[in-house]
Amino acid sequence: MNDAQHWIEQLALERHPEGGYYRESYRSGESIAPSELPNRYSGARQYATAIYYLLEGEDFSAFHRILTDEIWHYYAGCETRLHLLDTSGTYTLLKLGANLGNGEKPQVTVPAGTWFAAEPSDKHAFTLAGCTLSPGFDFDDFEMGGRQLLCGQFPAHADLIQRLTRSS
Repeated sequence: MNDAQHWIEQLALERHPEGGYYRESYRSGESIAPSELPNRYSGARQYATAIYYLLEGEDFSAFHRILTDEIWHYYAGCETRLHLLDTSGTYTLLKLGANLGNGEKPQVTVPAGTWFAAEPSDKHAFTLAGCTLSPGFDFDDFEMGGRQLLCGQFPAHADLIQRLTRSS
């Protein structure tokens, strides 16, 4: 059994719509009222949520965006490369991992509303991370990036978008 399969089984991870495997590990029992949240939210949200998230081999987390800052935490495996495209078209590469000398950090944040994708740095390995959001995650706050839309919006990054999207 490879290391990725061990983590998938031990943590009871399931396939995620954007790619990879995940399991929610925490969801606050309390929520924030809509009147206390910015207008971009459609209703009440839990105070916070957390998940385990695993990518292996050539799998990737397809370009998507959410309404909340997402904090990524490194747990095991190889470096995770997070590719960010902000609203102005600026590209940023975040390296999530334990090798500080290589520019990796054990914790990185993807700002709310930023298009981003993630992939393992080693196509023969896996990466295990955690993601924390406050206010908590809700699928109403999630938007998968379409290839044509993103290539039209960010033509300078079309090769990256082609490689890290799953649908037109």
